[in-house]
Amino acid sequence: MEENTNALNKIARLTGIGYLIIFISGIFANFFVLESLVVWEDAKATVTNILENEAQFRIGILSFLIMVIFDVLLVWALYVLFIPVNKNISLLAAWLRLVNATIFGVALYHLLSVLQMLSSPEYLAMIEVGQLHAQAMILLHAFNNTWLIGLVFFGLHLYFLGYLIIKSSYVSSIIGVLLIIAALGYLTDSFAQLLLPNYADFKDIFLLIVAVPGVIGELSLTLWLLIKGVNKHPQNIKS
Repeated sequence: MEENTNALNKIARLTGIGYLIIFISGIFANFFVLESLVVWEDAKATVTNILENEAQFRIGILSFLIMVIFDVLLVWALYVLFIPVNKNISLLAAWLRLVNATIFGVALYHLLSVLQMLSSPEYLAMIEVGQLHAQAMILLHAFNNTWLIGLVFFGLHLYFLGYLIIKSSYVSSIIGVLLIIAALGYLTDSFAQLLLPNYADFKDIFLLIVAVPGVIGELSLTLWLLIKGVNKHPQNIKS
């Protein structure tokens, strides 16, 4: 039993490290790269920003790629970590996170297409300036829309992960509750973007609904796994 607990502790620490890297790379790529370069209401300014800060844009794509790589690694780590709680639900949560990571990997293709289009003299010579700006924004919106689909699966993943945490005997149930609230926030926000024509009017409210419980919940889980790890091993595996 002690060997099992020690093994889970190692996985817990690795999971915490993976989460930390995802936090750093994701926040940097989204808020310090995309949000600083993309002006959604101004295609010309967006293209100018990307052309003048191509290295920053490339680093942002790389950071997103690092995030996806560690997300896939977390699929395995979280699955193994919560097998002792409920094997089937742990597997379901793992598959949902893997689907999200796959969809986000597809979304990255659109950012790479923007980079290829704006950095290739052949494209710049063939496409008129107005068309170039429009095409770049279409690709950037395609990135966001594809990411939006992935977040539906991520929200479902967080719901089942929160359930597993609540049922576990080695992670605080408060963290599980926060993740379930975050899951409902992700799902509400995603469907609101699909269904509300005036979503932009409520964008900041939905951002708070998603970000506050999501950041607090996932960051709390990260710190718990890094600092406390697994303090005991459950006796029974549910299937």
